[in-house]
Amino acid sequence: MRSALETLRERTLMSAQQIDRIVGRIAHQILEPDDAQQGIVIIGIRRGGEQLARRLAAKVEEISGLRPGLGFLNVNLYRDDDVARALPDSEIHEDLTGKVVIVVDDVLFTGRTVRSALDAVTDLGRPRAIRLAVLVDRGLRELPVQADYVGKAIPTSRREHIVVHVGKTLSPEDRVIIRSDDAGA
Repeated sequence: MRSALETLRERTLMSAQQIDRIVGRIAHQILEPDDAQQGIVIIGIRRGGEQLARRLAAKVEEISGLRPGLGFLNVNLYRDDDVARALPDSEIHEDLTGKVVIVVDDVLFTGRTVRSALDAVTDLGRPRAIRLAVLVDRGLRELPVQADYVGKAIPTSRREHIVVHVGKTLSPEDRVIIRSDDAGA
């Protein structure tokens, strides 16, 4: 009989430097459209998108000299599935009306979290546009959701899990790993 450690395989998909380059690339892409100069609000989905949103906001400001609005969204009340975690409340202090809102998450999977975030954002105002930025798109969508800005597309199976470690600032501990449960193999 295999031990739990033998059935779980893990490998690194992205290093801290790769994540930092991706954050820079996405920040440039966010700033490309003309409407980006008329007010951007970056909103990180709590937990996974929080630190990534902070990093993107800092990079956008570094590149453009313009400080985007920054907020964090707890989407638990908007979920249509059984996933509910104790998360801090939403923190959005910007008026979203007429702004370009960039919703940020670490991993795009089924699309349910993003759908919940869209509902929450539209309850807070009428943005001119809502765009989605993700570090990893792992596929296997259950809803028709597509990111506007993708760090890396990594096709996965349902037996695999993507784990993202991203701090507020660049750190050697930053990484993206994939864990594979080979119990069925």
